[in-house]
Amino acid sequence: MELILSLGIGILAGSGVWLLLRPRTFQVIIGLCLISYAVNLFIFSMGRLRFDAPPVLAPGEMGDLSRYTDPLPQALVLTAIVIGFATTALFLVVLLAARGLTGSDHVDGREPSE
Repeated sequence: MELILSLGIGILAGSGVWLLLRPRTFQVIIGLCLISYAVNLFIFSMGRLRFDAPPVLAPGEMGDLSRYTDPLPQALVLTAIVIGFATTALFLVVLLAARGLTGSDHVDGREPSE
């Protein structure tokens, strides 16, 4: 499972970097989204991959912390997803405004002359 997750993180991060280097603003925004997904998966995996383990202690009992998952990475990823969604919406509004002002979706604001 760790190999599959690390390959997924690597593919998302690599694809995000490749899209960040593209000349169109929409591709740059999608690249930023892919990198944020890769970082979210990385943060989530830092809490150790556990199957069939409860995320919190049961009330009223002494628990062995080695049997439980760490809830902090889950909370951090949930917060990062919400912030990433808002940031992506803001980037798309800025993209539409820049396209309306310049008439192009090129990163530099104008098409390259050939």
